[in-house]
Amino acid sequence: MPEHRTALVVEDDPDLAELLVEELTDEGFTVSQAESTEAALPQLHEQRPLLVVSDLKLPGADGLAMLEHCRRCDWSPLFVMITAYGTIGQAVDALKLGADEFLTKPLSMDHFLIRIRKLMEHRALDSEVARYRKLFEQDDFHGIIGQSPAARRLFRDIQRTGQAEGPVLILGESGSGKELVARALHAESQRSQGPFIAVNCAGIPTELMESEFFGHAAGAFTGAKSARAGLFQQADGGTLMLDEIAELPMALQSKLLRVLQEHRLRRVGEDRERTVDVRILAATHQDLEQRVQAGTFRQDLYYRLETFTLTVPPLRERSDDVLQLADHFLKATEQPNAAGVEGLAESARQVLLDYPFPGNVRELRNAIERAVAFCDGPLIEAEDLPDRMREASRHADAKPVRPEVEPDGDALPTLNDVQRQYIHRIMAHTGGNKRQAASILGVTRRTLYRWLSEES
Repeated sequence: MPEHRTALVVEDDPDLAELLVEELTDEGFTVSQAESTEAALPQLHEQRPLLVVSDLKLPGADGLAMLEHCRRCDWSPLFVMITAYGTIGQAVDALKLGADEFLTKPLSMDHFLIRIRKLMEHRALDSEVARYRKLFEQDDFHGIIGQSPAARRLFRDIQRTGQAEGPVLILGESGSGKELVARALHAESQRSQGPFIAVNCAGIPTELMESEFFGHAAGAFTGAKSARAGLFQQADGGTLMLDEIAELPMALQSKLLRVLQEHRLRRVGEDRERTVDVRILAATHQDLEQRVQAGTFRQDLYYRLETFTLTVPPLRERSDDVLQLADHFLKATEQPNAAGVEGLAESARQVLLDYPFPGNVRELRNAIERAVAFCDGPLIEAEDLPDRMREASRHADAKPVRPEVEPDGDALPTLNDVQRQYIHRIMAHTGGNKRQAASILGVTRRTLYRWLSEES
């Protein structure tokens, strides 16, 4: 979020103080003023200014004392020292204590403003760099796991879009994490301290939708014994996520459009209108443009919602995140035997990497929960994963590979060929004893049985 531009001027010369206040106000700052360090300290802690401009020579404690107080502030205000008694020694002392700038009187206002602008630019740049460093170093972004290029692009888009105020259309396949994206947008917004409410439009009976969204007056219909605030009013000052927006009936779409445009609504059974301040996040896995062409979704509402559009990448486009997500779900699972499961065996990891995940992150989470329930050892094996995943991995291994050719013209065997030949050699060596063969190969008997069954 952008920092509020506030400044504190600590100067006992009333003419210079007035000039500094005027110039900083013209620069867009909200400026407060004090004549001494003692008078400035209450304002410093109450107003938490972004910029402090202080004279060095002040009645009572001097500007260096003011600087020391500022350096102890947890929000690190920028500090500019001004003095008519400037010496190299004083400048060095001020800079050692953490002053961002040291200027001497008589003060050139043009030079002063140039230095202030430079400081603000550097502060903004440092803030942006720190934000991106945090983004790339953390294990998750508001609960969204991933470090792949696709995930990082999504995180950057969320940061930028979150700070805007218009509605957001969140597109993505089922199970890709659209609600997590909506929650991240809310957390990145200036509404983060307000309510976040998510509702599935497909889960509300059509006859109750208007009352659910806009509320109703007492006696508005049978069973409405008392007045009730709708979802829009419940989310006032915050964010309302409308999941599966494509399922919204046409009659309600027109009323939603009016709320978006005028920020006003009328409860069912009431004549007066109420003002609401809500940011709408609409999500769907369907193609809304096709819905518009089919006449089942209002074109004007579509264009209003797509002010900002975020597309959540499917998991198959985030293959670098699969194992990180799997490890996360393994640690988070509440299955009874989860404590005894330490991780994923290499065979299971390979199956997960080969699988395209049509059900996206939700499918992966469910697969890990199932695997933990089926696992009878410290590691999840491929056999503990759903059959469809193992089948997909088997087909991926069976894809024909154009063999490389040695200089004499003989084809080099593939890695699968070498593995198959070695397994047969070990089976022959053990006389068909699968327990002994699995021990020599360093795999479980279930893995050996799977390898042998794949050849049949």
